[in-house]
Amino acid sequence: MSKVSTILGRKSKGAFTSPPGITVYEALQTMADKNIGAIVVADEAKYLGIMTERDYARKVILQGKHSSDTKVDEIMSTDLPTLNPTDSLERCMQLMSEHNVRYLPVFDGDAFAGVISVSDVVNETIRQQKETINHLQDYIHGQ
Repeated sequence: MSKVSTILGRKSKGAFTSPPGITVYEALQTMADKNIGAIVVADEAKYLGIMTERDYARKVILQGKHSSDTKVDEIMSTDLPTLNPTDSLERCMQLMSEHNVRYLPVFDGDAFAGVISVSDVVNETIRQQKETINHLQDYIHGQ
C-alpha cells in the first residue's frame, strides 16, 4: 500500500510556488508555462494556501473580477484538509472525495512537504495495479 511519501518521492522536487502579492494573471501564466493546474502560495518558506484553476473560475470569472487586478491571496484555497507523509493512498482518495478537491497539501510536522494531486493518486493506483498484475503473472508462470 503506497504512502504519501512514496508519491512525493516520485514527483519532481519542490512544488511551484507564488508569493501572495502577485496577480492571478501572473499565476495563471506560470501554471500554463509549467502545465500545472494549481500553484502553492507561500510567503518565503511559509505555506499560505493553494490557488487552483477551479479557484480562478469560481472566484474571479464568475464573480466578474479581472485576473490582472486580483491577487492570488484573495482567491487561494486555505481551508483544505491536509496530509502527512505516512498517510495512505486510500486516505488521499477519501479526503479528495469527501471535500471535492483535486489537490491536498502535505505537511511533515509543521513543515510544508508538497502537494498531492488527483493525477498523482491515479498514476500511483495504476502503478500499483501493474505491479500486482506482474506479480500474479509471475506466480501463474511459476517464476
